[in-house]
Amino acid sequence: MLSKTDRLEKIITKIGKQGYRMTPQRMAVLKVLIDNPRHPTVEQIHAEVEKDFPMTSLATTYKMVNLLKEMGEILEIDHSNAKAHYDGISSYPHPHLICTQCHSIIDLDLPSLPDIGELPQEVAQNTGYQITHFQFNFFGICPDCQENEL
Repeated sequence: MLSKTDRLEKIITKIGKQGYRMTPQRMAVLKVLIDNPRHPTVEQIHAEVEKDFPMTSLATTYKMVNLLKEMGEILEIDHSNAKAHYDGISSYPHPHLICTQCHSIIDLDLPSLPDIGELPQEVAQNTGYQITHFQFNFFGICPDCQENEL
């Protein structure tokens, strides 16, 4: 796994090769995603970017998030009844725990789990489907929400 600095450099280079300029606002969006382990929504990313760049539009934030998603540099974590969240720390498929009450999302590290990155190829081979993407998420109620129910 790349360090944050190396990952940032890799993405900046990739964006440049696709003909995009790395503006300060785009850099701010990228840094929020790479530095935030809480899997923010576009609105949360935008709120962070606005602190340093108050004139940044929500559309600019959406465009940068979509660009990073199309480039395969961030994961979109989509679940029903909530807005999409984004994982900029780990761009490879991995499991998440999602609270169905507060919608918090955390990465799930299961050392005993085999490499799930190979699952799409196996599924495609066995079914004939052309797999475009997949998610591996567990849904439940987080300890904080359980505590609040008491």
